Amino acid sequence: MAGSDQGGTDQSTLREEETRSQAAETETDAAEVDAAGNSASARDEVDSAENAQRSIRDMLDEEGGASVFDNRDLVEPDTIIDEERIVGRDDQLESVVSFLKPTLQGNRPPNMLLYGPAGTGKSLIVGAVTEQIIELCKSKGERFGVVSINCQPINTLDQAVYELVQTVAKNVGAEVGVPETGVSTKRKYRRLYELINENYDSVIFILDEIDLLVGRRANDEPAYSKLLYQLSRASNTNEIEGRVSVAALTNDPKFMENIDGRAESSFNPRDVYFPDYDANQLRQILKNRRDAFRPDALEDDVIPLVAAFAAQSHGDARKAIDLFRGAGDLADERGEEEVREEHVRESQEEIDKDRSLKLVEGLTTQKKISLYATAAVARHSRRSGSSVPSPVGFKVYQWVTDELDADQMTRETYVKYVKELSTYGLISTSRKSRGRGGGMYMEFTFTGDPTAIMDRIVEDTRLETIGGQDELLQSVVNAQLNEFHEK
Repeated sequence: MAGSDQGGTDQSTLREEETRSQAAETETDAAEVDAAGNSASARDEVDSAENAQRSIRDMLDEEGGASVFDNRDLVEPDTIIDEERIVGRDDQLESVVSFLKPTLQGNRPPNMLLYGPAGTGKSLIVGAVTEQIIELCKSKGERFGVVSINCQPINTLDQAVYELVQTVAKNVGAEVGVPETGVSTKRKYRRLYELINENYDSVIFILDEIDLLVGRRANDEPAYSKLLYQLSRASNTNEIEGRVSVAALTNDPKFMENIDGRAESSFNPRDVYFPDYDANQLRQILKNRRDAFRPDALEDDVIPLVAAFAAQSHGDARKAIDLFRGAGDLADERGEEEVREEHVRESQEEIDKDRSLKLVEGLTTQKKISLYATAAVARHSRRSGSSVPSPVGFKVYQWVTDELDADQMTRETYVKYVKELSTYGLISTSRKSRGRGGGMYMEFTFTGDPTAIMDRIVEDTRLETIGGQDELLQSVVNAQLNEFHEK
Protein backbone atom coordinates (compact mmCIF):
# COMPACT_ATOMS: atom_id res chain seq x y z
CA MET A 1 0.00 0.00 0.00
CA ALA A 2 2.83 2.17 0.83
CA GLY A 3 4.32 1.59 -2.59
CA SER A 4 0.95 2.23 -4.13
CA ASP A 5 0.60 5.44 -2.17
CA GLN A 6 4.07 6.46 -3.17
CA GLY A 7 3.30 5.74 -6.80
CA GLY A 8 0.07 7.72 -6.53
CA THR A 9 1.94 10.55 -4.96
CA ASP A 10 4.54 10.51 -7.70
CA GLN A 11 1.84 10.53 -10.35
CA SER A 12 0.01 13.38 -8.58
CA THR A 13 3.19 15.32 -8.33
CA LEU A 14 3.89 14.69 -11.96
CA ARG A 15 0.43 15.86 -12.95
CA GLU A 16 0.83 19.04 -10.84
CA GLU A 17 4.17 19.75 -12.46
CA GLU A 18 2.67 19.21 -15.89
CA THR A 19 -0.21 21.54 -14.97
CA ARG A 20 2.22 24.19 -13.72
CA SER A 21 4.29 23.77 -16.86
CA GLN A 22 1.25 24.14 -19.07
CA ALA A 23 0.15 27.24 -17.11
CA ALA A 24 3.62 28.71 -17.43
CA GLU A 25 3.58 28.00 -21.16
CA THR A 26 0.16 29.59 -21.39
CA GLU A 27 1.36 32.67 -19.49
CA THR A 28 4.43 32.81 -21.68
CA ASP A 29 2.29 32.55 -24.80
CA ALA A 30 -0.02 35.25 -23.46
CA ALA A 31 2.93 37.44 -22.59
CA GLU A 32 4.36 36.88 -26.03
CA VAL A 33 1.00 37.76 -27.57
CA ASP A 34 0.78 40.89 -25.39
CA ALA A 35 4.34 41.79 -26.23
CA ALA A 36 3.66 41.23 -29.89
CA GLY A 37 0.47 43.28 -29.66
CA ASN A 38 2.20 46.08 -27.76
CA SER A 39 5.08 45.93 -30.17
CA ALA A 40 2.69 46.16 -33.11
CA SER A 41 0.85 49.04 -31.41
CA ALA A 42 4.13 50.79 -30.72
CA ARG A 43 5.17 50.27 -34.33
CA ASP A 44 1.84 51.71 -35.45
CA GLU A 45 2.38 54.75 -33.23
CA VAL A 46 5.91 55.17 -34.54
CA ASP A 47 4.68 54.72 -38.11
CA SER A 48 1.91 57.24 -37.45
CA ALA A 49 4.37 59.72 -35.95
CA GLU A 50 6.75 59.17 -38.82
CA ASN A 51 3.91 59.66 -41.27
CA ALA A 52 2.93 62.86 -39.46
CA GLN A 53 6.54 64.01 -39.51
CA ARG A 54 6.82 63.18 -43.16
CA SER A 55 3.58 65.04 -43.80
CA ILE A 56 4.81 68.15 -42.00
CA ARG A 57 8.17 67.83 -43.70
CA ASP A 58 6.48 67.41 -47.03
CA MET A 59 4.46 70.54 -46.41
CA LEU A 60 7.56 72.46 -45.46
CA ASP A 61 9.46 71.13 -48.46
CA GLU A 62 6.67 71.89 -50.87
CA GLU A 63 7.86 74.46 -53.32
CA GLY A 64 4.44 75.37 -54.65
CA GLY A 65 4.27 78.14 -57.21
CA ALA A 66 7.18 80.51 -57.62
CA SER A 67 6.84 83.73 -55.64
CA VAL A 68 6.19 86.92 -57.55
CA PHE A 69 8.91 88.56 -55.44
CA ASP A 70 12.58 88.53 -56.23
CA ASN A 71 13.79 90.89 -53.46
CA ARG A 72 10.90 91.60 -51.10
CA ASP A 73 13.05 93.80 -48.83
CA LEU A 74 12.79 96.58 -51.40
CA VAL A 75 9.11 97.00 -50.59
CA GLU A 76 9.45 96.68 -46.82
CA PRO A 77 8.68 99.95 -45.00
CA ASP A 78 11.89 100.17 -42.94
CA THR A 79 14.41 99.35 -45.68
CA ILE A 80 17.01 102.08 -46.25
CA ILE A 81 17.29 102.22 -50.01
CA ASP A 82 20.14 103.29 -52.27
CA GLU A 83 20.27 106.98 -53.13
CA GLU A 84 19.62 106.33 -56.83
CA ARG A 85 16.16 105.06 -55.87
CA ILE A 86 15.21 108.32 -54.14
CA VAL A 87 12.71 110.31 -56.20
CA GLY A 88 11.38 113.85 -56.01
CA ARG A 89 13.40 114.89 -53.00
CA ASP A 90 16.46 116.54 -54.54
CA ASP A 91 16.06 119.80 -52.62
CA GLN A 92 15.47 118.05 -49.31
CA LEU A 93 18.39 115.70 -49.90
CA GLU A 94 20.74 118.60 -50.67
CA SER A 95 19.60 120.46 -47.54
CA VAL A 96 20.13 117.50 -45.20
CA VAL A 97 23.53 116.76 -46.78
CA SER A 98 24.64 120.37 -46.40
CA PHE A 99 23.48 120.51 -42.77
CA LEU A 100 25.25 117.26 -41.79
CA LYS A 101 28.40 117.75 -43.86
CA PRO A 102 30.21 119.68 -41.08
CA THR A 103 30.41 116.35 -39.20
CA LEU A 104 32.96 115.16 -41.76
CA GLN A 105 35.01 118.30 -41.20
CA GLY A 106 35.17 117.89 -37.42
CA ASN A 107 32.50 120.51 -36.73
CA ARG A 108 29.12 120.39 -35.04
CA PRO A 109 26.20 120.26 -37.50
CA PRO A 110 23.06 122.33 -36.83
CA ASN A 111 19.90 120.85 -35.39
CA MET A 112 17.18 120.11 -37.93
CA LEU A 113 13.39 120.05 -38.07
CA LEU A 114 12.11 117.82 -40.87
CA TYR A 115 8.37 118.36 -41.27
CA GLY A 116 5.63 117.45 -43.71
CA PRO A 117 2.81 114.93 -44.15
CA ALA A 118 3.27 111.23 -43.41
CA GLY A 119 5.03 109.18 -46.05
CA THR A 120 6.83 112.06 -47.74
CA GLY A 121 10.39 110.84 -47.23
CA LYS A 122 11.56 112.42 -43.98
CA SER A 123 12.87 109.21 -42.41
CA LEU A 124 14.08 107.99 -45.79
CA ILE A 125 16.28 111.02 -46.48
CA VAL A 126 17.82 111.43 -43.04
CA GLY A 127 18.41 107.66 -42.85
CA ALA A 128 20.12 107.53 -46.26
CA VAL A 129 22.39 110.49 -45.49
CA THR A 130 23.42 109.37 -42.00
CA GLU A 131 24.21 105.88 -43.30
CA GLN A 132 26.70 107.40 -45.74
CA ILE A 133 28.20 109.62 -43.03
CA ILE A 134 28.76 106.57 -40.82
CA GLU A 135 30.78 104.92 -43.59
CA LEU A 136 32.77 108.04 -44.42
CA CYS A 137 33.58 108.71 -40.76
CA LYS A 138 34.63 105.10 -40.29
CA SER A 139 37.11 105.41 -43.15
CA LYS A 140 38.65 108.41 -41.37
CA GLY A 141 38.78 106.73 -37.98
CA GLU A 142 35.96 108.94 -36.67
CA ARG A 143 33.21 107.39 -34.55
CA PHE A 144 29.86 108.81 -35.71
CA GLY A 145 26.75 107.57 -33.94
CA VAL A 146 23.13 107.63 -35.06
CA VAL A 147 20.63 107.26 -32.22
CA SER A 148 17.18 106.95 -33.75
CA ILE A 149 13.87 106.33 -31.98
CA ASN A 150 10.21 106.59 -32.91
CA CYS A 151 8.33 108.57 -30.27
CA GLN A 152 4.86 107.37 -31.23
CA PRO A 153 4.60 104.48 -28.73
CA ILE A 154 6.42 106.34 -25.93
CA ASN A 155 4.30 107.97 -23.25
CA THR A 156 6.67 109.93 -21.03
CA LEU A 157 10.00 111.73 -20.96
CA ASP A 158 11.42 109.06 -18.65
CA GLN A 159 10.47 106.32 -21.13
CA ALA A 160 11.98 108.31 -24.00
CA VAL A 161 15.33 108.67 -22.23
CA TYR A 162 15.37 104.97 -21.38
CA GLU A 163 14.62 104.15 -25.02
CA LEU A 164 17.61 106.28 -26.07
CA VAL A 165 19.83 104.43 -23.57
CA GLN A 166 18.62 101.07 -24.89
CA THR A 167 19.24 102.13 -28.48
CA VAL A 168 22.81 103.29 -27.85
CA ALA A 169 23.60 100.20 -25.76
CA LYS A 170 22.34 97.93 -28.51
CA ASN A 171 24.27 99.84 -31.19
CA VAL A 172 27.58 99.55 -29.34
CA GLY A 173 27.06 96.12 -27.77
CA ALA A 174 27.09 97.40 -24.19
CA GLU A 175 24.95 96.76 -21.14
CA VAL A 176 22.01 99.11 -20.70
CA GLY A 177 23.30 99.81 -17.22
CA VAL A 178 20.11 101.25 -15.72
CA PRO A 179 16.75 99.63 -14.92
CA GLU A 180 13.66 100.75 -16.78
CA THR A 181 11.91 101.74 -13.55
CA GLY A 182 12.95 102.58 -10.02
CA VAL A 183 15.61 105.18 -10.85
CA SER A 184 15.38 108.84 -11.74
CA THR A 185 15.29 110.24 -15.25
CA LYS A 186 18.43 112.16 -14.37
CA ARG A 187 20.32 108.92 -13.76
CA LYS A 188 19.15 107.61 -17.14
CA TYR A 189 20.44 110.78 -18.79
CA ARG A 190 23.81 110.22 -17.09
CA ARG A 191 23.99 106.65 -18.42
CA LEU A 192 23.07 107.88 -21.90
CA TYR A 193 25.88 110.43 -21.83
CA GLU A 194 28.35 107.85 -20.50
CA LEU A 195 27.61 105.48 -23.37
CA ILE A 196 27.95 108.23 -25.95
CA ASN A 197 31.19 109.59 -24.49
CA GLU A 198 32.71 106.10 -24.41
CA ASN A 199 31.77 105.16 -27.96
CA TYR A 200 31.26 108.22 -30.19
CA ASP A 201 33.15 111.32 -31.28
CA SER A 202 29.96 112.84 -32.68
CA VAL A 203 26.33 111.80 -32.57
CA ILE A 204 22.98 112.70 -34.06
CA PHE A 205 19.71 112.01 -32.27
CA ILE A 206 16.86 111.32 -34.70
CA LEU A 207 13.49 111.70 -33.00
CA ASP A 208 10.76 110.52 -35.36
CA GLU A 209 7.13 111.57 -34.73
CA ILE A 210 8.43 113.86 -32.01
CA ASP A 211 5.10 115.70 -31.67
CA LEU A 212 3.48 112.57 -30.16
CA LEU A 213 5.82 112.60 -27.15
CA VAL A 214 3.49 114.78 -25.11
CA GLY A 215 3.66 113.21 -21.65
CA ARG A 216 0.89 112.28 -19.26
CA ARG A 217 0.24 115.62 -17.57
CA ALA A 218 -1.70 117.77 -20.00
CA ASN A 219 -1.02 121.03 -18.18
CA ASP A 220 2.72 120.47 -17.95
CA GLU A 221 5.36 121.43 -20.47
CA PRO A 222 5.27 118.81 -23.27
CA ALA A 223 7.74 115.96 -22.82
CA TYR A 224 9.21 116.60 -26.29
CA SER A 225 10.04 120.16 -25.27
CA LYS A 226 12.05 118.95 -22.26
CA LEU A 227 13.81 116.26 -24.30
CA LEU A 228 14.83 118.67 -27.06
CA TYR A 229 16.12 121.11 -24.47
CA GLN A 230 18.31 118.53 -22.73
CA LEU A 231 19.73 116.87 -25.84
CA SER A 232 20.43 120.05 -27.78
CA ARG A 233 22.37 121.62 -24.90
CA ALA A 234 24.21 118.47 -23.73
CA SER A 235 27.31 119.40 -25.72
CA ASN A 236 27.39 122.99 -24.43
CA THR A 237 27.16 121.79 -20.82
CA ASN A 238 29.97 119.24 -21.43
CA GLU A 239 27.73 116.35 -20.45
CA ILE A 240 28.52 115.00 -23.91
CA GLU A 241 32.14 115.56 -24.83
CA GLY A 242 31.75 115.20 -28.59
CA ARG A 243 29.61 116.97 -31.18
CA VAL A 244 25.84 116.63 -30.85
CA SER A 245 22.98 117.44 -33.19
CA VAL A 246 19.28 116.66 -33.05
CA ALA A 247 16.94 115.96 -35.95
CA ALA A 248 13.24 116.15 -35.04
CA LEU A 249 10.76 114.66 -37.52
CA THR A 250 7.09 115.63 -37.40
CA ASN A 251 3.91 115.72 -39.46
CA ASP A 252 2.79 118.89 -37.69
CA PRO A 253 3.84 122.09 -39.52
CA LYS A 254 3.10 124.13 -36.39
CA PHE A 255 5.15 121.94 -34.09
CA MET A 256 7.50 124.70 -32.94
CA GLU A 257 4.61 126.82 -31.67
CA ASN A 258 4.14 124.48 -28.69
CA ILE A 259 7.78 124.34 -27.59
CA ASP A 260 8.90 126.09 -24.42
CA GLY A 261 10.95 129.25 -25.01
CA ARG A 262 14.13 127.79 -23.51
CA ALA A 263 13.84 124.66 -25.62
CA GLU A 264 13.17 126.67 -28.76
CA SER A 265 16.24 128.82 -28.13
CA SER A 266 18.45 125.80 -27.43
CA PHE A 267 17.11 123.63 -30.26
CA ASN A 268 16.96 126.46 -32.86
CA PRO A 269 16.68 124.09 -35.86
CA ARG A 270 17.18 124.47 -39.58
CA ASP A 271 13.90 123.63 -41.29
CA VAL A 272 13.47 121.13 -44.13
CA TYR A 273 9.95 120.90 -45.58
CA PHE A 274 8.69 117.71 -47.26
CA PRO A 275 5.60 118.22 -49.45
CA ASP A 276 3.26 115.49 -50.68
CA TYR A 277 4.39 113.39 -53.63
CA ASP A 278 2.40 113.82 -56.83
CA ALA A 279 1.17 110.91 -58.97
CA ASN A 280 4.17 111.07 -61.34
CA GLN A 281 6.65 110.97 -58.46
CA LEU A 282 4.81 108.05 -56.86
CA ARG A 283 4.89 106.19 -60.16
CA GLN A 284 8.64 106.73 -60.41
CA ILE A 285 9.16 105.63 -56.80
CA LEU A 286 7.42 102.36 -57.60
CA LYS A 287 9.33 101.90 -60.85
CA ASN A 288 12.55 102.32 -58.89
CA ARG A 289 11.48 99.37 -56.73
CA ARG A 290 10.23 97.33 -59.66
CA ASP A 291 13.06 94.85 -59.13
CA ALA A 292 11.47 93.77 -55.85
CA PHE A 293 9.44 91.53 -58.19
CA ARG A 294 10.46 88.98 -60.77
CA PRO A 295 10.89 90.51 -64.26
CA ASP A 296 7.70 88.93 -65.61
CA ALA A 297 5.58 89.18 -62.46
CA LEU A 298 3.83 92.55 -62.94
CA GLU A 299 1.12 93.44 -65.41
CA ASP A 300 1.71 96.80 -67.10
CA ASP A 301 -1.18 98.57 -65.35
CA VAL A 302 -0.16 97.58 -61.80
CA ILE A 303 2.29 100.43 -61.08
CA PRO A 304 0.07 103.21 -62.53
CA LEU A 305 -2.90 101.92 -60.53
CA VAL A 306 -0.94 101.71 -57.24
CA ALA A 307 0.37 105.25 -57.83
CA ALA A 308 -3.15 106.52 -58.53
CA PHE A 309 -4.52 105.02 -55.30
CA ALA A 310 -1.63 106.48 -53.29
CA ALA A 311 -2.06 109.91 -54.89
CA GLN A 312 -5.65 109.88 -53.66
CA SER A 313 -4.28 109.23 -50.15
CA HIS A 314 -2.52 112.62 -50.03
CA GLY A 315 0.66 111.50 -51.82
CA ASP A 316 1.86 109.09 -49.16
CA ALA A 317 4.75 107.02 -50.58
CA ARG A 318 4.65 104.65 -47.62
CA LYS A 319 1.07 103.74 -48.45
CA ALA A 320 2.02 103.27 -52.10
CA ILE A 321 4.79 100.84 -51.16
CA ASP A 322 2.51 99.02 -48.70
CA LEU A 323 -0.10 98.60 -51.42
CA PHE A 324 2.54 97.45 -53.92
CA ARG A 325 3.75 94.78 -51.49
CA GLY A 326 0.19 93.83 -50.50
CA ALA A 327 -0.81 93.14 -54.09
CA GLY A 328 2.21 90.85 -54.46
CA ASP A 329 1.40 89.05 -51.21
CA LEU A 330 -2.14 88.46 -52.42
CA ALA A 331 -0.87 86.93 -55.67
CA ASP A 332 1.49 84.67 -53.69
CA GLU A 333 -1.27 83.54 -51.33
CA ARG A 334 -3.31 82.40 -54.31
CA GLY A 335 -0.37 80.69 -55.97
CA GLU A 336 -0.57 82.98 -58.98
CA GLU A 337 2.53 83.90 -60.93
CA GLU A 338 1.56 87.43 -61.93
CA VAL A 339 0.37 90.51 -60.03
CA ARG A 340 -2.68 91.92 -61.79
CA GLU A 341 -4.96 94.91 -61.45
CA GLU A 342 -7.49 92.86 -59.49
CA HIS A 343 -4.83 92.12 -56.82
CA VAL A 344 -4.18 95.85 -56.43
CA ARG A 345 -7.88 96.68 -56.08
CA GLU A 346 -8.51 93.90 -53.58
CA SER A 347 -5.43 94.86 -51.59
CA GLN A 348 -6.58 98.49 -51.53
CA GLU A 349 -10.01 97.43 -50.27
CA GLU A 350 -8.41 95.41 -47.50
CA ILE A 351 -6.12 98.27 -46.54
CA ASP A 352 -9.02 100.74 -46.41
CA LYS A 353 -11.14 98.36 -44.37
CA ASP A 354 -8.65 96.67 -42.10
CA ARG A 355 -6.08 99.32 -41.32
CA SER A 356 -8.50 101.59 -39.51
CA LEU A 357 -10.81 98.98 -38.07
CA LYS A 358 -8.06 96.69 -36.77
CA LEU A 359 -6.36 99.68 -35.23
CA VAL A 360 -9.58 100.63 -33.45
CA GLU A 361 -9.74 97.20 -31.79
CA GLY A 362 -6.40 97.75 -30.07
CA LEU A 363 -7.13 101.19 -28.63
CA THR A 364 -7.57 101.82 -24.93
CA THR A 365 -11.09 102.47 -23.67
CA GLN A 366 -10.47 106.20 -23.28
CA LYS A 367 -9.10 106.48 -26.81
CA LYS A 368 -12.10 104.55 -28.14
CA ILE A 369 -14.47 106.92 -26.38
CA SER A 370 -12.57 109.94 -27.73
CA LEU A 371 -12.65 108.54 -31.26
CA TYR A 372 -16.31 107.53 -30.98
CA ALA A 373 -17.38 111.00 -29.89
CA THR A 374 -15.37 112.63 -32.69
CA ALA A 375 -16.76 110.23 -35.29
CA ALA A 376 -20.28 110.90 -34.02
CA VAL A 377 -19.88 114.62 -34.76
CA ALA A 378 -18.62 113.86 -38.29
CA ARG A 379 -21.45 111.38 -38.89
CA HIS A 380 -24.34 113.46 -37.56
CA SER A 381 -23.28 116.87 -38.78
CA ARG A 382 -25.73 118.29 -41.29
CA ARG A 383 -22.89 118.91 -43.70
CA SER A 384 -21.64 115.62 -45.15
CA GLY A 385 -17.92 115.06 -44.71
CA SER A 386 -17.56 118.14 -42.52
CA SER A 387 -14.70 118.64 -40.09
CA VAL A 388 -15.04 118.26 -36.33
CA PRO A 389 -14.08 121.25 -34.14
CA SER A 390 -12.30 119.95 -31.05
CA PRO A 391 -14.52 121.95 -28.61
CA VAL A 392 -17.59 120.19 -30.06
CA GLY A 393 -15.91 116.79 -30.06
CA PHE A 394 -14.93 117.27 -26.43
CA LYS A 395 -18.49 118.19 -25.38
CA VAL A 396 -19.81 115.05 -27.04
CA TYR A 397 -16.98 113.07 -25.40
CA GLN A 398 -18.17 114.37 -22.01
CA TRP A 399 -21.73 113.27 -22.78
CA VAL A 400 -20.56 109.78 -23.82
CA THR A 401 -18.46 109.32 -20.68
CA ASP A 402 -21.46 110.35 -18.55
CA GLU A 403 -23.66 107.82 -20.32
CA LEU A 404 -21.08 105.09 -19.80
CA ASP A 405 -20.23 106.19 -16.27
CA ALA A 406 -16.58 106.25 -17.39
CA ASP A 407 -13.65 108.35 -16.21
CA GLN A 408 -13.51 111.75 -17.87
CA MET A 409 -10.24 113.19 -19.17
CA THR A 410 -9.42 116.86 -19.67
CA ARG A 411 -9.96 118.60 -22.99
CA GLU A 412 -6.19 118.65 -23.57
CA THR A 413 -6.01 114.88 -23.12
CA TYR A 414 -8.98 114.36 -25.44
CA VAL A 415 -7.27 116.44 -28.14
CA LYS A 416 -3.99 114.58 -27.62
CA TYR A 417 -5.70 111.20 -28.04
CA VAL A 418 -7.44 112.24 -31.25
CA LYS A 419 -4.30 113.84 -32.67
CA GLU A 420 -2.41 110.58 -32.13
CA LEU A 421 -4.85 108.85 -34.46
CA SER A 422 -3.80 111.13 -37.31
CA THR A 423 -0.48 109.27 -37.52
CA TYR A 424 -2.40 106.11 -38.47
CA GLY A 425 -4.29 107.82 -41.27
CA LEU A 426 -7.68 107.68 -39.52
CA ILE A 427 -8.05 111.44 -39.47
CA SER A 428 -6.24 114.58 -40.53
CA THR A 429 -5.76 117.52 -38.19
CA SER A 430 -5.37 121.25 -38.60
CA ARG A 431 -5.19 124.22 -36.28
CA LYS A 432 -7.95 126.85 -36.62
CA SER A 433 -8.57 130.30 -35.21
CA ARG A 434 -11.91 131.67 -34.03
CA GLY A 435 -10.88 135.15 -34.91
CA ARG A 436 -9.60 137.99 -32.85
CA GLY A 437 -9.83 137.13 -29.17
CA GLY A 438 -11.56 133.83 -29.93
CA GLY A 439 -8.57 131.59 -29.39
CA MET A 440 -7.29 128.55 -31.28
CA TYR A 441 -8.70 125.07 -31.59
CA MET A 442 -7.97 121.83 -33.45
CA GLU A 443 -10.14 120.62 -36.31
CA PHE A 444 -10.39 116.93 -37.19
CA THR A 445 -11.37 115.44 -40.56
CA PHE A 446 -11.96 111.73 -41.11
CA THR A 447 -10.20 110.11 -44.04
CA GLY A 448 -12.59 107.15 -44.01
CA ASP A 449 -16.15 106.34 -43.02
CA PRO A 450 -16.84 107.50 -39.43
CA THR A 451 -19.89 105.21 -39.24
CA ALA A 452 -17.77 102.09 -39.79
CA ILE A 453 -15.44 103.23 -37.03
CA MET A 454 -18.34 103.82 -34.62
CA ASP A 455 -19.80 100.39 -35.41
CA ARG A 456 -16.48 98.72 -34.67
CA ILE A 457 -16.04 100.61 -31.39
CA VAL A 458 -19.43 99.56 -29.98
CA GLU A 459 -18.45 95.91 -30.54
CA ASP A 460 -16.40 96.40 -27.37
CA THR A 461 -18.62 95.05 -24.57
CA ARG A 462 -17.62 97.97 -22.37
CA LEU A 463 -19.07 100.42 -24.90
CA GLU A 464 -21.91 98.50 -26.51
CA THR A 465 -24.62 100.26 -24.45
CA ILE A 466 -23.92 103.55 -26.19
CA GLY A 467 -24.61 102.01 -29.61
CA GLY A 468 -28.39 101.96 -29.10
CA GLN A 469 -28.71 105.69 -28.45
CA ASP A 470 -28.18 106.99 -31.97
CA GLU A 471 -31.11 109.44 -32.06
CA LEU A 472 -30.20 110.93 -28.69
CA LEU A 473 -26.56 111.15 -29.75
CA GLN A 474 -27.56 112.96 -32.93
CA SER A 475 -29.52 115.56 -30.95
CA VAL A 476 -26.54 116.10 -28.64
CA VAL A 477 -24.21 116.58 -31.62
CA ASN A 478 -26.51 119.07 -33.34
CA ALA A 479 -27.03 121.04 -30.12
CA GLN A 480 -23.27 121.33 -29.56
CA LEU A 481 -22.61 122.30 -33.17
CA ASN A 482 -25.28 125.00 -33.03
CA GLU A 483 -23.81 126.37 -29.80
CA PHE A 484 -20.31 126.37 -31.28
CA HIS A 485 -21.28 128.21 -34.46
CA GLU A 486 -23.37 130.79 -32.57
CA LYS A 487 -20.39 131.92 -30.51
